[in-house]
Amino acid sequence: MKHKGVAAWLALLLGSLGVHRAYLYGLRDRWLWLHPLPTLIGLAGLNRFQSIGQHDAMAAWTLPLLGLMLAQGALCAIVYGLCSDERWNARHNPEQPAAPTRWLPVLAAVAALLLGGTALMATIAFSAQRYFELSAEAAGG
Repeated sequence: MKHKGVAAWLALLLGSLGVHRAYLYGLRDRWLWLHPLPTLIGLAGLNRFQSIGQHDAMAAWTLPLLGLMLAQGALCAIVYGLCSDERWNARHNPEQPAAPTRWLPVLAAVAALLLGGTALMATIAFSAQRYFELSAEAAGG
């Protein structure tokens, strides 16, 4: 039986690596394997940003991938947490009787809204800042 709360918290905490998809669909899910590579590239960009500094062009291109992957994990947590019980059971537990949802998925959705919004806004701000800095350098300013 696939629990909605477990799936929502996995999506929030480890969704950038695709662990929530492994929980729901197994290791043969092809969408699962699209998650780790951009996340690891983004983590490498974060490492370069911390060690080399803000003027590293590679970090400027790869670090936003991490923010986008964190935001997509939070979005999955929101979708899972706010899905109706009937729809969840029809999709993930077709043979099981409908179990009522407690507060675990709702709390995951609230936390995902906070953390995912923060990650997305930070990614947009960082990307816009680097874009305008590079535009000013190219213009000779």
